[in-house]
Amino acid sequence: MRPAGLVARTMAFLLDLLIRLVIDLGLLMALGAWGGLGVGLTLLGMFCVEWLYPIVFELSRWGATPGKRAVGLRVVMDTGLPVTPAASFTRNLLRVADFLPLAYGFGIVTMLMNRDCKRLGDLAAGTLVVHAEPVVLHDTPPPAAPLAPTRPLSAREQAAILSWAGRARRLTPARFEELAQMAACVLPPVKAEDPKRDTVERLLGVAQWLMGRRA
Repeated sequence: MRPAGLVARTMAFLLDLLIRLVIDLGLLMALGAWGGLGVGLTLLGMFCVEWLYPIVFELSRWGATPGKRAVGLRVVMDTGLPVTPAASFTRNLLRVADFLPLAYGFGIVTMLMNRDCKRLGDLAAGTLVVHAEPVVLHDTPPPAAPLAPTRPLSAREQAAILSWAGRARRLTPARFEELAQMAACVLPPVKAEDPKRDTVERLLGVAQWLMGRRA
């Protein structure tokens, strides 16, 4: 999970604020002509929009308000599981504390002081606002001629080799080669007629073979 920063969360908040203002304006235009009853219903509707709007959307299958969805964010528990009703109520009720002393001052300071960019409501509810798209740790393995391993590999060994190959562009060449040497035992012996290939290239060939590619 990649926690959302202050800029992304501010953009989402402004979009949700605009949506709420449009809804409030619609209520005022629809009920304003009803006199005192209309005013009362308008105030009740504004109250529901202000407090139920985020909770209803956070508990939906998207786990995010329209503003957060537009920016690519969602609300989850610290464990990564979907937010619970109790946690959603808690984090939104504490928006009052986050707003103090003015314009979400406490909330902004709190977000800037912890690495997960949590406001007071998130700290109390155990929630986290994250980017909806998962972090990609592995790239496509570099091309290499497929090479069958010297023996059948367990699922864990296969996953390790593919994970290593997928990090070719994220590791230094020295570290990449060092890890390849640790897995050299799965490589078949080099034959005289085989083209000259170093350990890294041969293990990349095993990764290609595990991905279903054959010579």
